[in-house]
Amino acid sequence: MIPVRAVSCSISKGENIMGECIFCLIAQGKIPSSKIYETDSLYAFLDLNPVHKGHTLIIPKKHAGNIFDLDPALGGELVSFMKKVGRAVMETTGATGLNIYQNNGRSAGQEVDHLHWHLIPRFDGDGLKLWPQGKYDSMEEMNGLAEKIRARLS
Repeated sequence: MIPVRAVSCSISKGENIMGECIFCLIAQGKIPSSKIYETDSLYAFLDLNPVHKGHTLIIPKKHAGNIFDLDPALGGELVSFMKKVGRAVMETTGATGLNIYQNNGRSAGQEVDHLHWHLIPRFDGDGLKLWPQGKYDSMEEMNGLAEKIRARLS
């Protein structure tokens, strides 16, 4: 089996396996994976390098580089799929919590250029920490940034 994290999945950048996206190949059954569940649109399988055993990846079967490329019509099915898979992972592993992560771009930690979500089972006292929290210098700064973001949505 090819280590998923060792290979990029970019059709546009040419960083791929024989000209094809590794996650697309997994979804098509051309590369073996430890499949958890699938529908016509989505595929879930175990991560080869898990944070904790049961760490699952969910991918759309149709290639999308990141969240901004995903067809919004998939949203409802995706949430239902995540809930179903997430519950099964938690019940099977005995996890007391579950992180769902999705990264967009290298600076955000995206290692494979095919949209994917990490479902990571969590356990009381497992020692994993979330990112450190910062703060704004003032409420004026925070409100000013909120206004600029709102302006982009108009």
